[in-house]
Amino acid sequence: MKNLKLHFNILITLLLFSCSSGGDDYSNTTDPTDPDPDPVDVSSATIWKGATVTFTKADNTNPSQPANQDNITSNVKITRGQSGGWLYNIAKESSANKSVSPIGTRWAVGNINQVNSLSFGTFNSKVGKPKNALGKNLVVHLVDDNIVLSLKITSWSQGSGNGQGGGGGFSYERSSE
Repeated sequence: MKNLKLHFNILITLLLFSCSSGGDDYSNTTDPTDPDPDPVDVSSATIWKGATVTFTKADNTNPSQPANQDNITSNVKITRGQSGGWLYNIAKESSANKSVSPIGTRWAVGNINQVNSLSFGTFNSKVGKPKNALGKNLVVHLVDDNIVLSLKITSWSQGSGNGQGGGGGFSYERSSE
């Protein structure tokens, strides 16, 4: 009976430790699988909590046209290819590379009010497939501008366009200055 009690107590202790959130351990860090593993320090960043801006890029539209880019700052202009694919920053790259795009940005899943305790990384390392980001609260660090904003993807077209549906359309809501 003593052994059973001892084993039960050990089991409960292990369960309690394994279920703890450990949130403080990840403050301003990146994902270990991230291709750019430098920690993200947002403690001095400007936090944008202004009015919500909605951006939409329609299917089968040219990403090089300014109307199809969210011109957040001169360093960050988010768009998506005409035949689909990942988001990219047309101010810094000519097409998407799922490992690092959008260049000049770092992403976290969470709420902007908890920015100093979030773990930042590439878009891919934080959401996996872009369709998995639909409806999630995201926080984006614009690295060169040292600005942090909130963003929520509200639609994501799938398919290459060419009669197969999709065609690079997406929309999101984000905070502004």
